[in-house]
Amino acid sequence: MKKHIALLALLAVTMGARAQQKSAADSLMNAMNANEKPVPVTIFKSSRLVLAQTTETVKKNELNFQIIHRFGDIAGSNGGGQTAFGIDRVNDVFFGFEYGVSDNFNIDLGRSTIGQLVQLEAKWAVMHQTSDNASPFAVTLVGEAGAKPYQTATFPTFSSRLSYLGQVIIARKFSSDISLQVSPTYVRDNTPFPLLPGNEQSFFAMQASARIKLTNHSGLIFDYAHPFSNFRKNTDTFEDPIGFGYEVETGGHVFTVNITNTNSVSEMNMLSNSQQRFSKGQYRIGFTISRMFDFNPKVKKEKY
Repeated sequence: MKKHIALLALLAVTMGARAQQKSAADSLMNAMNANEKPVPVTIFKSSRLVLAQTTETVKKNELNFQIIHRFGDIAGSNGGGQTAFGIDRVNDVFFGFEYGVSDNFNIDLGRSTIGQLVQLEAKWAVMHQTSDNASPFAVTLVGEAGAKPYQTATFPTFSSRLSYLGQVIIARKFSSDISLQVSPTYVRDNTPFPLLPGNEQSFFAMQASARIKLTNHSGLIFDYAHPFSNFRKNTDTFEDPIGFGYEVETGGHVFTVNITNTNSVSEMNMLSNSQQRFSKGQYRIGFTISRMFDFNPKVKKEKY
């Protein structure tokens, strides 16, 4: 019994000494950082992960060109060796441009293969996480309007071909290695998509995303989305979109290779109509290529 008491006492003294050392070290670091100006924290490497957008925006007078690709099923009845595990088939291709009107406000334009959807977006970073933690989160607002201009057989009027999305993206970098975000989302299809009896015109959804740093220029990314829709809940064919991938930054490029069960790239299409299941082999390889162009005036250096 005395041995146990002595051991506990020794442990308490050791922990106390370590706590004092840590407290002294923290005080020293705080004193060193007191004169440093807080700066916005870069939470993600790119403005988009696998399924979701991030809180990051394109800086003023910069243009981000994106190509996002979804191949066919890797396995199942539509995959396997006969389609080179999905490489022979293309489910969706997205071309997009993101332009920085200011450092915190972007205008984006994109087009998807599915539905020939053309979408216009406004993205506004209203709050940044700061290095001094005075602002612990980043918040970005997203508003989208999309049209399917060539779907005249299904949608007789132009207004019936319109869809809308509103989103609040909330993110935090918890350490140098881990970034997390959630995105409450509202989707409105003037004509329910897909056009099935009982399907709603509008619904809410929630997206959750994460990035785990591997090196200074690469990381693992994860995405999940859940529509809060009674129609989709009560219909066995709909599935929650899930994606995971590997992201690498190379100079002005950010390249992502990923696997996901959803065919669609656009969030309006993806949240409205995801019916692919991992259990049936209905998952696919995808990739994202992001290339940044800088249109800011170049400052000429004086020669001496």
